[in-house]
Amino acid sequence: MTATREPRTPDRPPADIVFDHVVKRYPGQETPAIDDLSFTVRAGETCCLVGPSGGGKTTAMKLVNRLIDFDSGDITIGGRSIRSVDVTALRRDIGYVIQQVGLFPHMTIAANIAVIPNLLGWSGDRIRARTDELLDLVRLDRAFGKRYPAQLSGGQQQRVGLARALAVDPPVMLMDEPFGALDPITRTEIQDEFLNLESEIDKTVIFVTHDIDEAIKMGDRIAVLRQGGVLAQYGTADELLAHPADDYVADFVGADRGLKRLSLRRMREIVAPDGLPDGATEHADGGVGPSVDADASLRIGLSTLFAAGADSVRVTDGDRVLGRVSLAQLQGAVSGSAV
Repeated sequence: MTATREPRTPDRPPADIVFDHVVKRYPGQETPAIDDLSFTVRAGETCCLVGPSGGGKTTAMKLVNRLIDFDSGDITIGGRSIRSVDVTALRRDIGYVIQQVGLFPHMTIAANIAVIPNLLGWSGDRIRARTDELLDLVRLDRAFGKRYPAQLSGGQQQRVGLARALAVDPPVMLMDEPFGALDPITRTEIQDEFLNLESEIDKTVIFVTHDIDEAIKMGDRIAVLRQGGVLAQYGTADELLAHPADDYVADFVGADRGLKRLSLRRMREIVAPDGLPDGATEHADGGVGPSVDADASLRIGLSTLFAAGADSVRVTDGDRVLGRVSLAQLQGAVSGSAV
């Protein structure tokens, strides 16, 4: 559905989030829930927090919007201590998405999205324009605005929760296992939608998950916490998989970390030209053997190759063949030696 919209408010740029030697203790507990936690989430990046139950993932995230307060150290957003900001203003400036969505059942979808804009005194026209814009953004028909949460599927409700978190264009978003309650197919779809949206929404995101595979897929960087809220390692997925800091991290990311590295790269990155002339490509139906899309992960390429019992796979881009990838190339990608 297409409609004429008022010009939207200018996007607010994402901001760095810095944890600076943060400690959180709960009364009656001998050890801290968060212990000397220091790391930086760069502006515009998604940081996934992973770790065991009781490792402090959700606690660390809730410190950012002061749903939980910390005892010492500091957290800054855009260089400003969160303790220097009125807590209500702070929370209104941070998008928050939770696992069970938390939509108000007695309110329409449009009214749910408009909760914070209404609190901020936006005009009715501005709210309607922003609601339409957000429904478009999360791939829901604008007619859904008149429905109630009970009339939507779990995946649709999660999209509405994301739209509500984006309503006032916050520079920072907190996501607490947002897709954990969804069935596997819907979860994958929503993960992919969010990854597609990231370039459009341009936010700094802290994303809590218990699933290392989800963290590898969703995070620009991953913070692995050990029991007691101690940072075990912080880095990109490839850094964690290729060079785990210790046995704890190696065990956490899994014995199949070599295969997981294959999910981080696309087939087009390592395709060999297959002896074709410079600038030429072969038509996809002109060869034999298994084939895989150029944007598929190396892990999909390896699975395709094994399923066919072949030693190489053709890489296609639409109806064209770019070349081939061999088993040796995929083995090299696992070890880090592939070019």
